[in-house]
Amino acid sequence: MNSDIYIPKAERYATMGYRRAGRSGVMLPEISLGFWHNFGKNHDEASGLEIVHYAFDHGICHFDLANNYGPPNGAAEERFGRYMKQSMHTHRDEMFIATKAGHPMWAGPYGDWGSRKSLIASLDQSLRRMNLDYVDIYYTHRYDPGTPLEETMQALVDIVRSGKALYIGLSKYPVEIAHDAYAYLEAHDVHCILYQGRYNMLTRQPEEAIIPQAHNNGTGFVAFSPLAQGLLTDRYLQGIPEGSRMATSNFLQSEVLTEELLDKLCQLNIIANNRGQTLAEMALAWILRDERITSVIIGASSVEQLKRNLHARENLTFTAEEIEKIDHLL
Repeated sequence: MNSDIYIPKAERYATMGYRRAGRSGVMLPEISLGFWHNFGKNHDEASGLEIVHYAFDHGICHFDLANNYGPPNGAAEERFGRYMKQSMHTHRDEMFIATKAGHPMWAGPYGDWGSRKSLIASLDQSLRRMNLDYVDIYYTHRYDPGTPLEETMQALVDIVRSGKALYIGLSKYPVEIAHDAYAYLEAHDVHCILYQGRYNMLTRQPEEAIIPQAHNNGTGFVAFSPLAQGLLTDRYLQGIPEGSRMATSNFLQSEVLTEELLDKLCQLNIIANNRGQTLAEMALAWILRDERITSVIIGASSVEQLKRNLHARENLTFTAEEIEKIDHLL
């Protein structure tokens, strides 16, 4: 990795918009950097650091991780910890760092789900991997139907009171369970400031209940997978290219790209081009047009890709005709 001293750009905060995380004092960048892909052991470490530096130079101070991000599990946090030690530690107080627990992490009954034992042990491991004393927000990564909700929520309350996390968030919780989780946390003086869910032009279910519920609770909404793992880009408009995520990953199956979906993507691409945007830029802008959305989390395999996606913020306004066309397609 580059051993030169990193000095971030002085104007970094002038180039990004920020939105409040629900009923809290936290302001997040409209576009955040996620570590789900591109920061595992099979990705170049020096290139990853360049991406992090470019993100920070352009106002992205929110970095989203989880204990099982990699591959393998823990690799993304370990790499982030090296980045912190090498060049980012002097800017710790400018950064809002998230991690999560709830998916399979290690063998045995305590390496998964949402027991008190699992959540606290996982956070301790995450802090060691990331070279941090605390995270800014700790998410329960998914609802655990086998553990009493009160146990999971009380563990989060106690984690905040211990100082190991400043805030608490929920991820992918069903709406009825989220209602009870919000209430428990509120009753114990730990307001849930963020809900993180999958939301994009092709996955609109959160509009029905999750986003309104979070908004009414004073909880911000953070969208992950805003580009539908690459479907909402120009990458697949001519088929499945060699080396793409659909060609190499188990997370995006080729069967998803039906003729009907491809036709929709091509028509969406025309709308985007008429707006002076790429399909990816429009997909991000479409999410951010809703003021209830706090931030979108994007991945990046290169500085150039990150740079292109940041252009989405240049046009977040949609005409009624554009919205009607998009709604008709979807």
